[in-house]
Amino acid sequence: MVDIENILEKNAVRPTAMRLLVYKFLFEKQTAAALTDIENHFVMADRTTLYRTIKTFEENGIVHQIDDGTGISKYALCEEGCNCEIETDLHLHFHCNSCDETLCLTEHKIPQINLPDGFTAENANLVIKGVCDKCVR
Repeated sequence: MVDIENILEKNAVRPTAMRLLVYKFLFEKQTAAALTDIENHFVMADRTTLYRTIKTFEENGIVHQIDDGTGISKYALCEEGCNCEIETDLHLHFHCNSCDETLCLTEHKIPQINLPDGFTAENANLVIKGVCDKCVR
């Protein structure tokens, strides 16, 4: 198991009990999670606390947000050394049309895209949709 407390502290996030639990949930899930997935898992927790936890994680490079085309933002843990910069850290995402899960394909990097002069990239997202290996079986 990873040292969650150390990961949070390295990213300037105070390791509260809820932050440790949310990180552990995302780590064990291994797929992207919507805020409602997190809320449903922690039914006794305050929704505002969960939202603030995810936003704190996002602002400090612990998770990244994924727009997989479903209309619901999902969040996945960043890999170690990620700084979520468009120029260096983009990777593919896969959304399964069968089980509705979205996962990061971090080993498949998106090459840097050179935009024309005067254009500035603010966000980039490449989602491949299909059927995952678990649903094909």
